[in-house]
Amino acid sequence: MKTALILFSAFSFLGYGSACFFSSRMKQEFLRYRLASQRIGVGALQWFAGVGLLAGMSQPWIGQAAAGGLALVMLVAVIVRIHIKDTMLQTIPALFYLAINTYLCLAGF
Repeated sequence: MKTALILFSAFSFLGYGSACFFSSRMKQEFLRYRLASQRIGVGALQWFAGVGLLAGMSQPWIGQAAAGGLALVMLVAVIVRIHIKDTMLQTIPALFYLAINTYLCLAGF
């Protein structure tokens, strides 16, 4: 089960991080979040954390650090979504990834 969560989160963030670089939809989303200037940095953090989750399968401390970092990023994402008055439905994905990565950080690899 834990391996499935690691892989799910890792590939999700590799995809999301990459989309921050290349997707016009993501550019629009970051404008909506009022964080357009942060898009590339957030994308890079998410992409490298996704790699860190995969690396954690052989070096657990790297995975735990990556999961902790992603949990913090998702906590900020939830706060941003509340601040811009997104609906609960729009906020659920951030809450979901916050829960997964908090679990992975605390439970260990």
